[in-house]
Amino acid sequence: MELNENAKILLKERYLKKNEAGEPQETPEDLFRRVANNIASADKGYGAKTKEVKTTEKEFYEAMTELKFLPNSPTLFNAGREYQQLSACFVLPVGDSMKEIFQAIYEMAMIQRSGGGTGFAFSRLRPKGDIVSSSMGKSSGPISFLHAFDAATETIKQGGMRRGANMGIMSISHPDIEEVVVCSRGGSRNLRGSGGGRSSGG
Repeated sequence: MELNENAKILLKERYLKKNEAGEPQETPEDLFRRVANNIASADKGYGAKTKEVKTTEKEFYEAMTELKFLPNSPTLFNAGREYQQLSACFVLPVGDSMKEIFQAIYEMAMIQRSGGGTGFAFSRLRPKGDIVSSSMGKSSGPISFLHAFDAATETIKQGGMRRGANMGIMSISHPDIEEVVVCSRGGSRNLRGSGGGRSSGG
């Protein structure tokens, strides 16, 4: 396996397992072996014999070290480690209550700290100014909660692995859609954005 200097730096900064002092505790070869071993071990759950699992591990390791195939970043981060989160993208429901909204923010935080990206549909949030029956107050609207999601992502920064990435969508029939579109395009109330992806709506 031959890696250029940029690849070695990137692996050291983001992917290699580190101790509490931030010092790498594995080499690039160790990383690929960790991932290959973990991925191949899944075959045991489908009745594969030890020899078959070892063959799969070898083939997967060779595919990675020859740079013929590389799995997504969460797999490189987490395979064979504490979180064991190998998926990169998650879609979370956002209901129209304080409990449901902040439950979604909590779940987003748990996903992003181990390198996953999150997407949300905000169409169920009531429009700005609607009456809230439980308090008889008025709804602050989707934009205020978009800022809450954005601020949480900015704080987490995905556990130092990489910056957070959110995607927000909203039905064109929602009364606040125009305000959300202006916000996502960088209007006067735009979101800060998070790392490689913006928290957006539209």
